[in-house]
Amino acid sequence: MKKKAIVMFAAGLMLATPIFAQESKTDSTRVSNPSKEEGNRNVMLNAASANGPREISIGLPGGDVNVLENGLPAVYNSNPHNVNTHWRGDSSLGHVGLLKISETAITTGNIGYAVNSFTQLGAGNEGFGGVLNYNTNHFGKQQFDLNLNGGLGRGWYYSGSIYQNFDPGTFKLRFAQYQDRTQIYKAALTKEYNEGRGQFSVIYHYSNSHWLSNATTGAPFIYAGDGSVQEIPGFSLGTSSYLPNVGTIPYMDIRTGEMKTTSLYDVTASRGNQLTLLHRYKWDNGLEWKVNMKYDHALGSYLYQTPMDMKQQDASAGYRLKQADGSFESYSGYVQSRMSCFNRGSIDEFFFTTELSRQYGNQTWRVGVNEWYYDIDYASNTTMYDHTVEAYPQLLYGTSSAQVHYFGNTPYYNFNQNASEYYKGHENKLALYATHDWNISDKFNVYYGARLEYQRLAGKNLAVYNDEGAAVGRFYNYHIGATAADGTLIAPRDFAYDWLNMAFTASLTYKITRQFGLTGDFTYITQRPNLTNFSPAEMPNVDKITVPLGRAGLYYNTDWISLTSLFSYIAKTNNNSTLNLINPNDPTGKDIKAAPLSYDIQTLGWTTDAVIKPFKGFDFHFLFTYQVPKYKKYETGVTFPDGSTSNINATGNIVAEIPKVLVELDPSYMLTKDLKVWASFRYFSKTYANINDAYYFSGRWETFGGLNWNVNKRLSLGATVINFLNQTGAKGSIAGAELVEKEDAATYNGAWMAGSYIRPFTVELSASIKF
Repeated sequence: MKKKAIVMFAAGLMLATPIFAQESKTDSTRVSNPSKEEGNRNVMLNAASANGPREISIGLPGGDVNVLENGLPAVYNSNPHNVNTHWRGDSSLGHVGLLKISETAITTGNIGYAVNSFTQLGAGNEGFGGVLNYNTNHFGKQQFDLNLNGGLGRGWYYSGSIYQNFDPGTFKLRFAQYQDRTQIYKAALTKEYNEGRGQFSVIYHYSNSHWLSNATTGAPFIYAGDGSVQEIPGFSLGTSSYLPNVGTIPYMDIRTGEMKTTSLYDVTASRGNQLTLLHRYKWDNGLEWKVNMKYDHALGSYLYQTPMDMKQQDASAGYRLKQADGSFESYSGYVQSRMSCFNRGSIDEFFFTTELSRQYGNQTWRVGVNEWYYDIDYASNTTMYDHTVEAYPQLLYGTSSAQVHYFGNTPYYNFNQNASEYYKGHENKLALYATHDWNISDKFNVYYGARLEYQRLAGKNLAVYNDEGAAVGRFYNYHIGATAADGTLIAPRDFAYDWLNMAFTASLTYKITRQFGLTGDFTYITQRPNLTNFSPAEMPNVDKITVPLGRAGLYYNTDWISLTSLFSYIAKTNNNSTLNLINPNDPTGKDIKAAPLSYDIQTLGWTTDAVIKPFKGFDFHFLFTYQVPKYKKYETGVTFPDGSTSNINATGNIVAEIPKVLVELDPSYMLTKDLKVWASFRYFSKTYANINDAYYFSGRWETFGGLNWNVNKRLSLGATVINFLNQTGAKGSIAGAELVEKEDAATYNGAWMAGSYIRPFTVELSASIKF
């Protein structure tokens, strides 16, 4: 299931240990070969999750975090094979950086920053080496990762890694021991030849993960109406569970129509078997050739437990609580409806990238080829259920509504009615790209590049249309072979497309004085839908997606300050998405229908980034962004079986969940040559919590702090405090609130709602031993 607007955008994202994205400072202002990476962004320090890279706002709504390892995507698509289940920023990596937007666009065809990581191969280490890392927190997390590497003689090297994570989360699940149980194993063998000019590596990578963290982010709260929220009685945001004490749940297999049961732990199982081959050779004249390829056979699973509508009901609504002796008792109180989505796919993916580059004099050129292939058999089965609103809520049984279709004497209903998905097929991207970096003079540098990409996809989905050409949509007990109310047979339909995508980038830097200059860059990409966009009940908009990004400003560098200030413009057309809309005339809030749409966004902004070193041992990073993200086209609607309609027109509204003001403050100070104290403060201004800009959350701070001590050359210790200001509250979007208009917002002040929350106060301890 793609991210729905009623769901909090799951920001995707990294470790809470203070590991910085890369060591070098921002160098985009140098008139020399520009780095492919950007400094000063700690992508491994994340307040949304303890196990993935944070998302860095570029003025567009969130999507997959681009993560590369050895120049190749860690996964082709993060749904259903989430990157957090296959990749972690652990000791198996020799380097982790942050790829610039322009470099990501040219080498991958995607827009945004990308985590740029490289496997620790052991090459160059003739002896024995390694590192053992340990991380724990006061909630009981236990994480170990180990890398051993060294030389075998005659140019042969080895490297082996183990990653083990036992994370119960910030509250206990009574149906599962861990919210994140992930294990990753890597083994690499490398041969250097021809006096080190050439290097060839073979890497085996196995991952096995049960990652429930995405399903546990919902929570209830009281919306105060002034941008703040209050905790409901007996529920603590971030440390109370909002999932029922039931791990087994029924669902209908959309492929066969069979009723099955599964556990919420088993349904999150993801596995990957990956083989990677790396080769590089550098000639004496500076010409370098790289070949990177990998094949991954994977089972990808992604679990959503999405809070939907919440209402206060009296006994006349017919809700019942099941007692210990099997009897039922009438229930009155708050009722939370929830949609459970089991996304799973069997995946085969192949990546091949080769590059030829040469640096000579004042120029560097590069030519590369991508061949990426993705094959998947995917389905998402949905189940609805209701529960009480409290910590460890209780399941609620049957109501009298004729629109609710229960499975026997259970609390589960409306199987596959809401957002069930299915597609099966393959996608291939063949691309040619080239870049040229040229120091025209001591004062003037130009960097430009282009990418041409041929994309072809073909497969089957369940975008079914009746004889009149109208989309049938989903209905209860929806599956292949079912018959709709109008007699239409539900059967897979074929689709096939091929397109030519492109990307262009150019940057100019002009040095007015030794310390001061002007800089600007422009990136333009075109894209088309991916296979995952063919999963809903209607065919996606296959029109061209365009993303122009332009920035211009100035820089100033001295021994104590490095500053860049830029004005920016970014836009994106034809974003494909899906909303789950609730029938406004259904008193139970259970009549829900998926509404596909495509929309445009435009964002104007101003960013200032500075690294200040006023005295020895003290570093201070400052980042300020002001942006105005707006929907330029956002209209959709659905008609329900009873004739009711739900329509949205958010054109001109501020984009939900994206703040206008972002601030990052990162001071650090070396108390001694071995002892460092640091902090990180991130401010997010007011964000709207629904598409109509009716609800909003006030600005908030995310705070981190820590102490790193290099005890000796073998042992390092660390302590990190997450959210040390102990802020609590909600963020993201509010479940089931799409249709609320601005003029009606005040009537909901003091109402109980559901959404996502800020990560709670957490203390982490870490240790690292080098061999």
